[in-house]
Amino acid sequence: MATIQVILQQDLKNLGKSGELVRVRPGYARNYLIPRSLAMPATVHNVKQVEHQQRISAAAAAKARGEAATLAEKINQVTVTLTRKVGEEDRLFGSVTTKDIATALKEKGFDVDRKRIELGEPIRTAGTHSVTVKLLGDVTATFKVEVAPKT
Repeated sequence: MATIQVILQQDLKNLGKSGELVRVRPGYARNYLIPRSLAMPATVHNVKQVEHQQRISAAAAAKARGEAATLAEKINQVTVTLTRKVGEEDRLFGSVTTKDIATALKEKGFDVDRKRIELGEPIRTAGTHSVTVKLLGDVTATFKVEVAPKT
């Protein structure tokens, strides 16, 4: 059973991830993978080019992770204060949403997507609450949200 090596250009289920060097049957490569730009022949030049691209993307990912870590340290120090109408037993009329928190963070100078803010359960009482922001992969930041009664 003869096989040839190709470099995948896209993630393919049951075959591999983008940039991997895989062995496939020659007909599969010639008739399906290469014409659809799903793979390219594994020549010496192509292998070196893919390795170079992987090094560049790894360096960019490390830089992004470092920036996210410094941003997380800054956000950990922040306390956001929101004022809301409060009823009996410090219950809010409505709740504090991720959109409210994202807007308050933006006013403090942190541009965070509201979809990355994890509340767990909606904030419906006055007081101090702990909120987590998922910045990048496994880099998270936790900060305080104080909900003060409006007078």
